[in-house]
Amino acid sequence: MTHDVVFGQLPDGRDVRLLTIGSAPGTEVEVLALGATVHRLLVTGGDGVRRNVVLGHPDLEERLASGDYIGGTIGRYANRIAAGRFPLGGREVEVGTHDRGHSLHGGPDGFDLRLWDVVEHTADSVTLALTSPDGDQGFPGTVEVTVRYSVVGDTVRVEMGATTDATTVVNLTNHAYLNLEGEGAGTIDGHEMLVDADDYTPVDASGIPLGAHEAVAGTPFDLREQRVLGPAIRAEHPQVVDAKGIDHNYVVRGSGLRRAGRLVSPRTATAVEVWTDQPGLQVYTGNFLDGRRRGTGGGRYRQGDGIALEPQLFPDSPNRPEWPSATLEPGEAYAAVLEWRFDPQG
Repeated sequence: MTHDVVFGQLPDGRDVRLLTIGSAPGTEVEVLALGATVHRLLVTGGDGVRRNVVLGHPDLEERLASGDYIGGTIGRYANRIAAGRFPLGGREVEVGTHDRGHSLHGGPDGFDLRLWDVVEHTADSVTLALTSPDGDQGFPGTVEVTVRYSVVGDTVRVEMGATTDATTVVNLTNHAYLNLEGEGAGTIDGHEMLVDADDYTPVDASGIPLGAHEAVAGTPFDLREQRVLGPAIRAEHPQVVDAKGIDHNYVVRGSGLRRAGRLVSPRTATAVEVWTDQPGLQVYTGNFLDGRRRGTGGGRYRQGDGIALEPQLFPDSPNRPEWPSATLEPGEAYAAVLEWRFDPQG
């Protein structure tokens, strides 16, 4: 049995649907058509308590006013493009900028703020679609995008796809903020994190890559073995200080669908593995959550109240020909897979 309700209305009168997949006592996901957003994600922890383990906003007004991308599908280009400019097909493309002079997560009006069409909704899956017209935020080509969420046992699978009618760049991800102690439970400082990466991408003070990837060894970014996040987030390392925590790309080992990281809450005996087929994992420790925005539980989100683990291409890849390409040509199909594999035993 599918659950489909109207969550609210946009200022122009369009209804925003809230669609539920999965069922208790197993994993359940509530998806908003606005932004193809993960609104709530309920799992039963190893301690037997059922919790919503993602951050979210209580209403549309709060979501539209927020700049934190909470739970949203990010596009056309996840992460940053330096100065909003890049070469493509022999010309320079200029796209919208709104983050310290750079393009971030698709521009000022990214996919996370769009009302997506609901294509199909079953008890265990929902598929949403969006048409991004030629010139959207400055990006060339009309791009047809789909996102499919599905629940199989303790796994939530997110499949993202896109096609274009002109040469463009595409890099999609999901921006859910996880807190395995429950939405509104406070910081993720006590969580433990492992990232399957030997290298990370140092950035300047505005989040743009400085150059080549560097080894995590000997830095607070070394999460090759599971360790408590709090000390790493507060380390006296210039990269951590500038970012007010971790907000960096990790170069995930291997290729194809494989584990990129593991997040654990010892307190609730709950763990989640992030699996992806993308080359990078952006780890963002909620550094700019500042108490202005309300959560689904009624409280206000502050620094470190959730962690976003965003599989994607590397930041500023359109300006870095030596890195995996973000270019999508007509006749090609972009595809990316993300899985959250929950382990109630921690």
